[in-house]
Amino acid sequence: MKIRTIVIFAAAVFAGALGGSLIGPRPAEAVAREIIDLQRDVTTLLQGQKDMTTQITQDHTVLKTLVEQASDNVGKLNATMGTVQKSVQDVQANSGARLDTMSTQVQGLSDNLEEIKSRLGKLNQQLVDLQSAVQSIDAKVSGSAPASTAPGIGPRPSNDGIATPPAASNSASPSAGASPAPSADMLYSNGLRDITSGKYDLARQEFLDYLKYYGDTDLASNAQFYLGEIAYHQKQYQDAVAEYDKVLTLYPKGFKIEPARLKKGMALIELGQKPAGIRELREVIRRYPGTEEERVARAKLKELGVSATAAN
Repeated sequence: MKIRTIVIFAAAVFAGALGGSLIGPRPAEAVAREIIDLQRDVTTLLQGQKDMTTQITQDHTVLKTLVEQASDNVGKLNATMGTVQKSVQDVQANSGARLDTMSTQVQGLSDNLEEIKSRLGKLNQQLVDLQSAVQSIDAKVSGSAPASTAPGIGPRPSNDGIATPPAASNSASPSAGASPAPSADMLYSNGLRDITSGKYDLARQEFLDYLKYYGDTDLASNAQFYLGEIAYHQKQYQDAVAEYDKVLTLYPKGFKIEPARLKKGMALIELGQKPAGIRELREVIRRYPGTEEERVARAKLKELGVSATAAN
């Protein structure tokens, strides 16, 4: 637009000069020189316009190339970000699975330690009972008359001199056809081994048998908790909630009360019952401060984008 104005202005000047030369008498040489100057100026302006047009065309081509390159780079960046996001999601999923497995293994080790403590307590009590029995036997032997026969053979005189037969064995022979129940230690240990190795169906049956035969022992609450863990690992979240509830209601002072409430909240969230799950996680934070379960509950609530405490 600017070039066009200049050309028009030059043409007007040229026309004015030409008109002036026609109106007033001027030397022919001076008129010819002015015409030549005007022609040169017009030529220069036209060449400048041409150069400017060429430069604009070149700049447009370069700008178009840069825009295309930028678009390609954005596309590549989006593809790279998609790949990175997928990789992060895969890592998070794998990490979550590994953490669940490690958590189960750690719980198994903790239960083994609790079981060992329980066994030590029982052995200590048995040792005390045995010591008391030995002392009682020593007292009876020291106060009894010597037997006429070899020890352990034939009748033994009592304190009043009347012979009594040897004591019968405490173990009664099992009735024919009745199979004795597996020992509590064997059922519990096998259940822990099978749940840590992923044999969930076998572990479920072993823990059910443990509760059937030894439901009043200290480790019964642990066996009930592991029934919930098995259902959770098999993604049977409704069953898991029911099993965790049994831990909370039947064993309020059990070893697994904290993780049972935590995992119940997790299972409810997996079922899509987010408000109920959040309430359970907040209960974990309120009831069990300073525990590992509190830390996990806070991390889960942060992941969900909700606060650790309910709004007033």
